[in-house]
Amino acid sequence: MSGRSEHEGKVARIAQRLRERRSSAPLCLHKRAVSHMVPKPHDLRHTDEKIDISDLDQILSIDPVRRICVAESGVTFVDLVDATLAYGLVPLVVPELKTITVGGAVAGCSLESMSFRHGGFHDTCLEYEVITAGGDVIVCRPDNENSLLFQMMHGAFGTLGILSKLTFRLVPAKPFVHVTYETHERLDDYLAAIAAHADWHGVDFMDGIIHSPTKLVLNVGRFVDHAPYTHRHDRWRVYYKSTGRRREDYLRTEHYLFRYDRGVTNVHPFLSSTAVLRLAERLHRWLPADRPRVTLDTFLPLSRVPAFFDWYRREVRFFPLWCVPYRRVRDYEWIRPSFFAGLTDELFLDLAIYGMKQPPGKNIHRMIEEELARVGGIKTLISHNYYSPDEFWSVWNKPNYDAVKRITDPANIFRDLYSKTCRAAHGMSDAVNP
Repeated sequence: MSGRSEHEGKVARIAQRLRERRSSAPLCLHKRAVSHMVPKPHDLRHTDEKIDISDLDQILSIDPVRRICVAESGVTFVDLVDATLAYGLVPLVVPELKTITVGGAVAGCSLESMSFRHGGFHDTCLEYEVITAGGDVIVCRPDNENSLLFQMMHGAFGTLGILSKLTFRLVPAKPFVHVTYETHERLDDYLAAIAAHADWHGVDFMDGIIHSPTKLVLNVGRFVDHAPYTHRHDRWRVYYKSTGRRREDYLRTEHYLFRYDRGVTNVHPFLSSTAVLRLAERLHRWLPADRPRVTLDTFLPLSRVPAFFDWYRREVRFFPLWCVPYRRVRDYEWIRPSFFAGLTDELFLDLAIYGMKQPPGKNIHRMIEEELARVGGIKTLISHNYYSPDEFWSVWNKPNYDAVKRITDPANIFRDLYSKTCRAAHGMSDAVNP
């Protein structure tokens, strides 16, 4: 059986299971790869009924001439990079952890160090195949009758249907990446350097580590054909620490792309990201519920970073921060239009916190939500979320979301976005008319 006909058989099996299902209880996906949502002790997904999509994990085709890949949603980026590098190509955006899947990258808004030019992984995609809750199969593209579904799959966290196949672009790659580390003492100089590099086409990669308010390191990378030496970052050589000590480095391309897989800032350098998440899955009941550690991403227009950073260093004071610039490719349909009103910034900044221990008497997650609302930023939903329904839907686009939900999941078996990320994640039953 060919790869495409085998894929059609998998999709038919999943669709039939959905059509035959009589229960209206919430349904969760059983996947082969580990979930990269921040683990939560009482998340209802642990006890929800599951539908098995674990075999959606094959690369269906790589076209080296058109630089296009077609893959099932469960393909991990480590397998994808291995396959595409054989053709001298890589995806335009490769998330930092090896077992993030291509479907998860769309659902969870993944970005990385090529995002300053290309946006998020979703922005490099050309077509999705989506299985609805009723068992229909919809092909959506930015330019067909299902264009709104295509755009709303971005950041929907699996609540609008099952993403079963993706078509996305690739970019030429070289065997090595040369990274230089620029250290700045002032935030204004750091942001100016980001903007300058973003306008210069001699840069392939850009991210940074803010070690302290006065030590801001920008990591600028370029593909190169040859390297005088190479380093591989693992439990003995943690990448974020190297950024504060070295002026430059050379890495094999595949090692560069997953340089954060062990030791993303201060998180468990002796274990891979997959091992940490697998362990958390098994032991989720024993994770702290009252003061969970803070792992989250904030998304800020570049012009609004100084105001947020000034508040952050006064009220939170946790470093290092991972910093990822990314280009605003479009005014995303999943965000309310009012967010973009009057906004002229082309560049945004993702400031990511990894593993902060919360001090007694404070909810840092909630404090950041409130400050982002004040300065005009948003945050990822992979973390612990404490929004009220009104607060939530003042940022996320409820009319667009509801319009697609009525087509793909009118009975709400995949839960709506607010219920899944703000209620079920905390062990609470679905909200009524969120």
